[in-house]
Amino acid sequence: MEQKNRTLSPQEVRNILKADNREIVELCKSASIMPRKNKLGQTYFSYDEVKNLRRVQAEQSANYPVTRPIQAKQPVAMMTGIMNAINSLEQKLGDSLGKIIDEKLEGMDEVVVELIRCKTDNETLRQKVVDLNKEIYQLKNDVNAFKPVGLGLYKKKETNLWQ
Repeated sequence: MEQKNRTLSPQEVRNILKADNREIVELCKSASIMPRKNKLGQTYFSYDEVKNLRRVQAEQSANYPVTRPIQAKQPVAMMTGIMNAINSLEQKLGDSLGKIIDEKLEGMDEVVVELIRCKTDNETLRQKVVDLNKEIYQLKNDVNAFKPVGLGLYKKKETNLWQ
């Protein structure tokens, strides 16, 4: 009776089952056992739970024959698989980035055309400003050609353009 009320620490369970933590977690899942925690937050198992875990471990080892040692070809196959996965990932990333860049640059053609149109309009307006400045200069000369004679009358000076 005293043995059934006894609690076992995870270290003791590892020693009894000769298994690591990962295997113990898998066994707990298979046996539907949830490890409990004491007031200090330490995990523990009851004696009955460990018996159930040992029974499940025995059943699993009976169902799974002992595996052969890893052969030299398996690491090569694993490396090939890893390399293929990396190449596939690289291809997918390249395609994805290419697609995103194409989408972002799609509107750039329109922007370049608009920029060229604006530059052309700017040059046209600059030429108009130059022409208007010439016209203003000519009109100022024409206005300065008039001299007041009195009573609000003006007389135009004779200017000889061919001097």
